[in-house]
Amino acid sequence: MQFQVILTSVALLAGLMLPQAATARNADRDEVLTEMSQAYKKGDRKRLSALLPQARGHVLEPWAAYWELTSRLDTASTAEIQGFLSRYAGSYQEDRLRNDWLLQLGRRRDLDTLLTELPKYRMNDDRAVRCYGLLAEATLKGTDVSAQVAELWLATKEADDACAAAAEQQYQAGKLKAAVVWQRARLGFENDRVRVATQAVDILNPKWAEQVGAVYASPVRFLDDKVTALRVKTKELVTLALIRLAATDAAAAADELNKIRWRTQLTTEERSWVWGVVGKRAASRLQDGAINHFSHAQDQHLHGEHLVWKTRAALRAGSWQEALNAINAMPEPMRQDSTWVYWRARALLALGSGMSAGASPPSKGLAAAQMLMSEAQAASPAPGVGDVALARQLLESIASNKGFYEQLALEELGRPITLPEQAAPLSAAEKEAAQLNPGLKRALYAIHMGLRAEGVREWNYTTNLHTRGGMSDRELLAAAQLACDQQVWDRCINTSERTKNVVDMAQRFPTPHRQEVLQRASRIGLDPAYVYGLIRQESRFIMDAQSHVGAAGLMQVMPATAKWTAKKIGLSDFKPHQITERDTNIAIGTGYLKLVLDSFDGSMPLAAAAYNAGPSRSRNWRGQDGSPTIEAAIWAENVPFNETRDYVKKVLANTTNYAALLSGKPQSLKARLGLVGPLRQGKAADEDLP
Repeated sequence: MQFQVILTSVALLAGLMLPQAATARNADRDEVLTEMSQAYKKGDRKRLSALLPQARGHVLEPWAAYWELTSRLDTASTAEIQGFLSRYAGSYQEDRLRNDWLLQLGRRRDLDTLLTELPKYRMNDDRAVRCYGLLAEATLKGTDVSAQVAELWLATKEADDACAAAAEQQYQAGKLKAAVVWQRARLGFENDRVRVATQAVDILNPKWAEQVGAVYASPVRFLDDKVTALRVKTKELVTLALIRLAATDAAAAADELNKIRWRTQLTTEERSWVWGVVGKRAASRLQDGAINHFSHAQDQHLHGEHLVWKTRAALRAGSWQEALNAINAMPEPMRQDSTWVYWRARALLALGSGMSAGASPPSKGLAAAQMLMSEAQAASPAPGVGDVALARQLLESIASNKGFYEQLALEELGRPITLPEQAAPLSAAEKEAAQLNPGLKRALYAIHMGLRAEGVREWNYTTNLHTRGGMSDRELLAAAQLACDQQVWDRCINTSERTKNVVDMAQRFPTPHRQEVLQRASRIGLDPAYVYGLIRQESRFIMDAQSHVGAAGLMQVMPATAKWTAKKIGLSDFKPHQITERDTNIAIGTGYLKLVLDSFDGSMPLAAAAYNAGPSRSRNWRGQDGSPTIEAAIWAENVPFNETRDYVKKVLANTTNYAALLSGKPQSLKARLGLVGPLRQGKAADEDLP
């Protein structure tokens, strides 16, 4: 295996235009880099220091030096650190080490040095570093940074030192309001992170913080204890108790909120937040009537995530007005997401034409709404005529073949999904510039050596906005092509996707193993575009991809599923180790996908959800007898799991683009989505399907 890695590395270096002598020197010491990588993961400082001299001159020397120094960063002198930063100036490793050093300076509260070094930090994407920087600005210069601190702190999921320290400093200085600190505590309780809430409340009053654990462990007991002795200073602890109850038992929390003592002793804002948690809980469980819980709250007091779930619940319930109200109440950055731009436009169209969310067929769009509006105007001019014009403006702002809602916007405007104009071919000079880029060289070499995590980070750094002012569209295309040529498909796709004004669809939607995929799909009656759309999302065509739960190969098949499917499709001699072999993985993956698709009556959205989250979950999400039949786009937006919701939308958008590429003809995403409803009567679910 090591011999194969060395051969691959030699071939790669030759392809990247390195002199023959340099190629041989690097390949001879690949084992040193591999051993140093393993020593770094084990925290073996002595071994790293012993091996570092042997890595000098290797193409990955900056990585070796980074591993060695960062492993002992807590004891390294400033001179050593500055020497590293100078020697590897301009590299990813320099910026990475500076990031690590800035975090250490922040933890030590060496704010003077931190403030001196911070402007040299190019990535500037570490939230903790930014918070330490704000702490330094406020402490040393007296700057009011409360708004920036609040934004960063509230967006931090876990308890941390950096943003909490900055928040405490700003609160003590009288610049950060107590309401922001309580909001942080609320989010901690809502998201099952008690340490977040305890850390926040401690800033306000250590005695209150001592009660947080008890409130979290037994909210009902705490609420009962406060019936006769509710004090103004502890009202927020009552709110936390109700939030905790809502997150664990929404029905009990709703009953508690309806008690007269909380209606009179809590503010509208406090009660609205708790109702938002109740509604979110019910909506994320696809409970009928979830939208009704939100009716007890005022939209202006709901958190952004509450408004998101209110919108989803309103779409399921067919209430376009409530969906529009919720979207309009979202924070501006959230409202600008293509998801909510699309549904805002749809709500405006539906309200203008009298449609209902549950009943409106996916084929109706802007043209139908305009016709209905014209008929209404001819009979009697009505208010809201401008809604159709605003809807068109919103749809036009996102319409493209880029993603799920962008494609749906195109179809709402009456346009098919077609391939964009192909970018002009890359010149020899553009290709050579990419080949000579030192960051790209190191990244590809690391990936081919098996150091994928390191290679991906350096590739992303090099192609992002951290060097030379950022790559232009043409430079991104050249970098993407370099990755394509080396069959590093994930970097090929991700890099090409970042171009803005020129597009190469063959890069964005490559078709590796084309003959094998097309033959297998044709043999079992499966749409090859669907197969490619799924593989692109599952593994980005990385042959030996492994997920954290054990899924493997191009189509990310679980071991138990592979064994079951192999029997179903007649692979009697299947062995577990074969799952990462290309042809076996494609045969089993496509075979399983076909079985899932047939089980769900050919519904691509339901089958994609089943492939990702399991058939039983997808069956539950489609509803029981009596559940309405709704647009698949509304169904997909209401999938409870964040990962699966994103997965379904991306697989279907990928499929539509692949269909356009493979057929050369205009395509429809709506036709692939169709409608989703409960299992039709008389058809038994395939309970055996894993």
